[in-house]
Amino acid sequence: MSGSGASETPRRLCVRSADAGIRLDRFLSERLGISRNEAREILAAGLVAVDGRAVSGKAKGARLAPAVRVEVGAFTSRATRTVPAEPEVPLRVLARGEGWLAVEKPAGVPVHPLRTGERGTLLGAVVARHPEIRGVGEAGLRSGVVHRLDVDTSGVVVFATTQPVFRQLRDAFAAHRIDKRYRAIALGALEGEARVELHLAVARHRPARVRVVDARAGGRRTALRWRALEPLGPATLVEIRVHRLDHRPRDHGAHELVLVVEHEVGHDDAREALRLGTAGGPRGVFGRSRSGGRSGGRRRGRRDRR
Repeated sequence: MSGSGASETPRRLCVRSADAGIRLDRFLSERLGISRNEAREILAAGLVAVDGRAVSGKAKGARLAPAVRVEVGAFTSRATRTVPAEPEVPLRVLARGEGWLAVEKPAGVPVHPLRTGERGTLLGAVVARHPEIRGVGEAGLRSGVVHRLDVDTSGVVVFATTQPVFRQLRDAFAAHRIDKRYRAIALGALEGEARVELHLAVARHRPARVRVVDARAGGRRTALRWRALEPLGPATLVEIRVHRLDHRPRDHGAHELVLVVEHEVGHDDAREALRLGTAGGPRGVFGRSRSGGRSGGRRRGRRDRR
C-alpha cells in the first residue's frame, strides 16, 4: 500500500491462548489498532502470512489457533494518510451546526478519496474550508465522513468536524434515529401513497447491490413507504422512506438530531427496477439523480428536535 503517511514496519504476531478461535480480520484489527475494513484491505493486498503461508482477502474469516504466527508486511495506516485541500472544488453548505455540516453532493463526485493523491472529492472541498476535520472519526482519507453515497448518486452528505459530534452522529445513524427521505423517478403513473413490506438481501458487495428476496430466503425485513409527488409524463416523481423492522426501538432522548433532506431529480434518471406494491402492482424504477436536468430544484437541509 502506498501513501504519504509514515510507513509501518513489518510485524510478527503470535496468537495467544486467550485469542483462540478469533477471526483473522478481527485479530489484525485488535493487534494492529486498525479498523476491520483496513485489516481486510491488508489481507486483499497480500501483505499477510499465517504460519509462513501467504493468505488473501478470502481468509478474513479464518479462525486462528493458539501459537499460530501471523506476519504482516509494511503498509501505510489509513490514519496517517492525508486528504489534499481543494479550494477549487465547489462546496454548497445546506445546513450547519456546532461540529457538523450538511453539504450537497453532486453526481459524479466521490465523497472521499480511496487512495492517497486522489483529487476531486467532496472531502477535499470540505478540508479546504474546515482543515480541523483532519483526523476526526476514521481519520486519514475518511476524516469526518459520517456516511457515504455512491459516486453516481446526488444528495446530501453529513460531515463532522469534531470527534464528539462524529460519535454522536454515527450512533444516531446506527440506531436509525436519522430520518432519511429519498426522491426518485418511478416509471408509470402513480397516485397517492402506499406502504410495502419487503425482505432485502445483499446480492453483491462490489459494486454493492441489494435485491428483494422471498421472506423464506431470509434477508432484512424492511418497510418501504412511497408517496407520489408530481407526474412527469410517463413517470412519476416519488418520495421514498425506508425503515428497518428488525431492530429494537430505543429511547431517542430529548435532543435527537433529525436531518430532513429533499432533493429533486431529472426526468431521465431512472436506472434500477424495484416492484412497488403487491403482486400486479406498478413497477417502479428508482433513479440516481444527476446535477443536470432539474437539479436546480429545491434541496433543503433542516435540523430539528423532536
